[in-house]
Amino acid sequence: MMRLPPFTYLAPVSVTDAVKLMADHGPAAMLVAGGTDLYPNMKRRQFEPSVLVGLRGIRDLTGVRGSAATGMTIGAGTILTAVSEHAEIARSYPALATAAGLVSSPQLRNMGTIGGNVCVDTRCNYYNQSYQWRKAVNFCMKKDGEICLVAPGSHRCWAVSSSDTAPVLWSLGAKVRLVGPKGERVIPISALYQDDGIQYLSKQPGEVLTDIVLPPAEGWRSSYLKLRRRGSFDFPVLGVAVALRMEGDTVKEAAITLGAVASQPRPAPDAAALLVGQRLSPELIERVADAAYRPSKPLDNTDLTHPYRKKMTRVFVARALKGLAGL
Repeated sequence: MMRLPPFTYLAPVSVTDAVKLMADHGPAAMLVAGGTDLYPNMKRRQFEPSVLVGLRGIRDLTGVRGSAATGMTIGAGTILTAVSEHAEIARSYPALATAAGLVSSPQLRNMGTIGGNVCVDTRCNYYNQSYQWRKAVNFCMKKDGEICLVAPGSHRCWAVSSSDTAPVLWSLGAKVRLVGPKGERVIPISALYQDDGIQYLSKQPGEVLTDIVLPPAEGWRSSYLKLRRRGSFDFPVLGVAVALRMEGDTVKEAAITLGAVASQPRPAPDAAALLVGQRLSPELIERVADAAYRPSKPLDNTDLTHPYRKKMTRVFVARALKGLAGL
């Protein structure tokens, strides 16, 4: 049985207090909300904080505000179940409700938060193992080692983005609010991520993700499809998020973002551009799916084979577009 190492748990009641506690304890501290990913990583000694700053007692981090007409704000501490079952989100941002409802299992969605899923750690078959297993292979670059075992000749870590909600929020043009020692900033969610398996977030040390800000939903349709071995619990080995702004039958704006094929969500702008100004037809959808296939470059470091995952990119993009077109 893997057990948690000793740590001190601190429970601030405001974002200001949480930021101060993180500053006071520096690199020894980590933030925790639901803990559904952090605690297993601590048991495997992938994370080794001596202090955890808990966010569950901060009421300002929970809840959904606003409307689809003006845009909605979701507190980062809102549990995934609440996001997936929220009537306005399900009606106006259906891809986000779907993605939140596909994370892990019902029990963990009742603990895990949308902010935690946005910031969830990258994954790799060589990294997400017990300490003893990792020691037997002399560790990997992401933790305790010097070589990326999936790409030994590379200078960087290739662990994979494993968030379901991130590619959807990227396609929807969402922003995130961060509060830290230097104050508050609001950035596009696309600016939150970096294409590196270790430094996969641009969030500064001590910053707290407080809100996800969605733009107005008028005219937009969205869809999210997830590939995994089992129908529940598993992380994505491919995620496809599509968002279209329609005027009648014509696509005015489009975004396609792929998940779990790189160390960050991977947009497919060339594929999306083919949709703009066009009516959705089976022929157009096939061309778009072919274009979205090209930037999908999964590696052999998660479940299922990477050629199959790449092939399924074309299939899932076509399925998502056909669903939005009613075909």
